[in-house]
Amino acid sequence: MQKLTNKEEEVMHILWKLQKAFVKEVLAEITEDQPHYNTLSTIIRNLEEKGYVSHNAFGNTHQYYPIVSKEDYRKGFMNTAIENYFNSSYKSMVSFFAKEEKISAKELREILEMIEQKK
Repeated sequence: MQKLTNKEEEVMHILWKLQKAFVKEVLAEITEDQPHYNTLSTIIRNLEEKGYVSHNAFGNTHQYYPIVSKEDYRKGFMNTAIENYFNSSYKSMVSFFAKEEKISAKELREILEMIEQKK
């Protein structure tokens, strides 16, 4: 999977939410730093070239839809982040979030219970 820019990722979140959309519908969902219609159209075509999006043609207009699921993207993104920032160590990742106080002891216990239930 190719890495997405921040704007491409934002557009993918919109397409995952809407499931199918024309460029104008995607544009209506962008609340901050709204790009020009033509710029957004280019971003979506780039997503198509990268293999994240496909389209149905209706005359001269296209309705776009995601072909990579949010779950598949999340798995790839997380695996890459853990590999690049935590040397592929999930222990280091969890330790980082604990030190930053982004995860509580209660949440860690819940995670341990989930792990043990899968055994």
